[in-house]
Amino acid sequence: MVMKRTGTLEPAVNVGDDPRQYAQVLTAVYDAAMSGGRLPARPRTVISDSWHRVQGAGVDPDVGGRDPALDVDALVARRQSSGLSAILPDLTRGLDAVIDGGDNILVVADAHGRVLWRNGSSRVLMRADRLGFVEGADWAENNAGTNAIGTALASGRPVQVFSAEHFVRSHHTWTCTGSPIRDPRTGETLGVVDVSGPAATIHPTTLALVDPVARLAESQLREQHHRSLDTLRAVAAPILARSPGPALAVDPHGWVAALDTVSPRAQLVLPQVDTPGRYWVNTLGECDIEALPGGWLVRVTESADVTRTTVAMTSLPNGASTVTVDGGTGTWTHRPSPRHAQILGYLAAHPEGASAAQLSTHLFGVPDRTVTVRAEMSRLRKHLGGLIVAGPYRFADTVDVRRR
Repeated sequence: MVMKRTGTLEPAVNVGDDPRQYAQVLTAVYDAAMSGGRLPARPRTVISDSWHRVQGAGVDPDVGGRDPALDVDALVARRQSSGLSAILPDLTRGLDAVIDGGDNILVVADAHGRVLWRNGSSRVLMRADRLGFVEGADWAENNAGTNAIGTALASGRPVQVFSAEHFVRSHHTWTCTGSPIRDPRTGETLGVVDVSGPAATIHPTTLALVDPVARLAESQLREQHHRSLDTLRAVAAPILARSPGPALAVDPHGWVAALDTVSPRAQLVLPQVDTPGRYWVNTLGECDIEALPGGWLVRVTESADVTRTTVAMTSLPNGASTVTVDGGTGTWTHRPSPRHAQILGYLAAHPEGASAAQLSTHLFGVPDRTVTVRAEMSRLRKHLGGLIVAGPYRFADTVDVRRR
């Protein structure tokens, strides 16, 4: 049997191939490669490239990586920050047919190869447990060797890895098929969707199913992005109408939701903006940048005065809170969750800032819930833009805080 060179969507095994015979050839190739002997056949390019990377990383083919799985708090934080949770139902629905028979599991991993979610029959999940293929585990190439998750991330392409194409020997009884999922806003890889199971269950069409589901997930992310721009546009419209000069409303990645007296453009190249203030923006010149819910207001200015932002926090009779933000050209209101209201109140009382451990003590009575705190701060900063900065967590220097 001649070993195949991979194309973009070439499966490890073609229709008509005998998987058992192919696995024997792969085992002979693998043993020769590991011992430095003459290869009886050439591995696929995507596999040989991966083996070279993995060997360079020092992965032990008999043991694999030793990085422990994430604890529960860290796993939850990874899920929340991955950008993948919103499309998880689409991935599950799209691949239900592949895992319905009970022979395969569906896995979603983040951009670093950490397994975030698994779905499948208890029988196959228990077999995966014995491989360390569990939620929170690190399946990047430099830890777990050649596998569909890590190799899809490293190569940036969909890949199917069968039997002894895996670098770590204990994985030879499995096959896995993975495809990267990219953020349509930035082009960056968010993670990988993977279908894995015992090697005997391999099917050439699995790759042809997994990759389109990944593309469908990307289209859903694109639609979500369009909806977020619509929301930002609605918030910004009255502010832009009152703006005394050229201005734009953009999301955190610079995608333009609305503009006034500025030449049309789809995206603005923003400087590194962490807090409201005055920045030099390419093609626009000096601009005042103010926080909006879900983005930034960019005002082209000739004034020498840096615009300050006022944040007024109001406690309501029913125990809820509101945050009113006045950036000079307009006002908007956000209603924080009770937990976020606690955080904002603490930061208002401590203008010097607070560490994650200090906030953990304030919120939970112990200093070691820092992973949860960072996840909460990430969500809060998405709502309030650059009004809150990190290192330590605090209101930005250009923000005046008032409590009512």
